[in-house]
Amino acid sequence: MPWSETQIAGHPCDVFVPSGDFPRGFAVLYLHGLELQRLTEKSAFTDEFERHRLPVLAPWTGKSWWTDRLCPEFDPAITAERHLLDHILPEAVSRFGAVPPGVALLGTGMGGQGALRIAFRHPSRFPVVAALSPAIDYWLRYREGEESLLSLYPDAESARQDSATLHVHPLNWPRNLWFCCDPADARWHESADRLHMKLAALGIPHEVDLQTTGGGHSFDYFNRMAPNAIGFLAERLLRESRRVL
Repeated sequence: MPWSETQIAGHPCDVFVPSGDFPRGFAVLYLHGLELQRLTEKSAFTDEFERHRLPVLAPWTGKSWWTDRLCPEFDPAITAERHLLDHILPEAVSRFGAVPPGVALLGTGMGGQGALRIAFRHPSRFPVVAALSPAIDYWLRYREGEESLLSLYPDAESARQDSATLHVHPLNWPRNLWFCCDPADARWHESADRLHMKLAALGIPHEVDLQTTGGGHSFDYFNRMAPNAIGFLAERLLRESRRVL
């Protein structure tokens, strides 16, 4: 299999390199979910990365929720967001010649909301983003006593203020935005629909699938939606490369 593991700034990162020749200048950064499942064993994703000739960096940051807040489980000195910006993004440049706008964000669950949130905060660096079953209203897990969130925020309202939906800027957003959520995903479907309605009200272009079902919040559903998500990333990365600035 074309996956390998490396260390970047002292932290593990899975690396996918398509077999044979592939075009330089593009890369996908995958943000993992709360269950800490690796894509190395998810053949649907691997098959799609191979089919579209997309290299991937998949850093591991523990249950950091991909925030810009220190998570001792990950690192006592740098946040998951800063690790992505300061270490993983330069690695995409050195390995694959991928510089913005040739770098896309992809995430599932916890990583899905992280991909959206970081893209909304840094749309010029990440103009292409796809999220599967994003845990957008993760502050609800704070109210349920999720220990990883209790260590990041003083209260649920602080977490809500830091959620992806509240980082949407009406005049500055990622130009290529796609997300999906299974209607059977009782915990996260409503917040995905709420983000969809806010983006529509602001006139922000995006593509969304909130109807397709098949597994709820699980890798069965992620694998089912992988062709759509990665196909979107591939097509939009190519479009960005042809964009006249």
